[in-house]
Amino acid sequence: MVEAFAVASGKGGTGKTTTTLALGMALAGKYDVTVVDADTGMANLLFHADLADVDVTLHDLLVDGADAAVADAVYERFGMRVVPCGTDLAAFEAADPDRLRDVVAELAADTDVLLLDSPATLDARSAVLPVVLADRVVLVLQPTVPALSDGLKVQEYAHSYDTGVAGLLFNKVREGDTVDRVADQVERHFEGGVLAAVPDDDAARESRRAGEPLLAHAPDSPAAAAYREGAAALDVQARDAGAVADRFRSAVLPERP
Repeated sequence: MVEAFAVASGKGGTGKTTTTLALGMALAGKYDVTVVDADTGMANLLFHADLADVDVTLHDLLVDGADAAVADAVYERFGMRVVPCGTDLAAFEAADPDRLRDVVAELAADTDVLLLDSPATLDARSAVLPVVLADRVVLVLQPTVPALSDGLKVQEYAHSYDTGVAGLLFNKVREGDTVDRVADQVERHFEGGVLAAVPDDDAARESRRAGEPLLAHAPDSPAAAAYREGAAALDVQARDAGAVADRFRSAVLPERP
């Protein structure tokens, strides 16, 4: 079995990378999990997962004439397999987004859950790839009307490529924020419902500074508990790995988002 999830939001600063790694670690207790930094333009997962000094990254797999194997860019970390992306601008400019289809297809053949940390916006071909390739999207938003508007744009785009929405994860919820205030709109307009509400937590900021995923750095923090709740609510669906890999390889990618 395998299911691919794109972790997306429609804007930056929502905590997608923290969320991707937290969900990955929580799901790894039950599933074989692979996390991919699919934000090839503004990658930062490597800094969150103690991978800043690795030799081979996703960029090395996406350039013409690449001699690196997919396995060379896969690292065992925190009970998961992690594929980081580099931060070099020249490498980003040389990368061919189309190659991501084959990389994801090969990874999908050897895992249960594939989590794609997605770019912040849908303003470039490389940015929309994770949403196009995923089976479903996990939307990471704050519980505000403008944030819901951003999420609706991502959901609309996902549906246009037959990608479903697994649900919303409200992140950085501050004291005084009322998730219930937007619950009716979520139920009315979004597929999947609310997976969890993750509180704004100093532990998340401290984990980023330490270069560790939240669930490794502060497993007993309120935010970590909420992420585990979100992972438990994520109903991973059994899909044939070979069929999923074939779908990735044959995916028709948009010329423009």
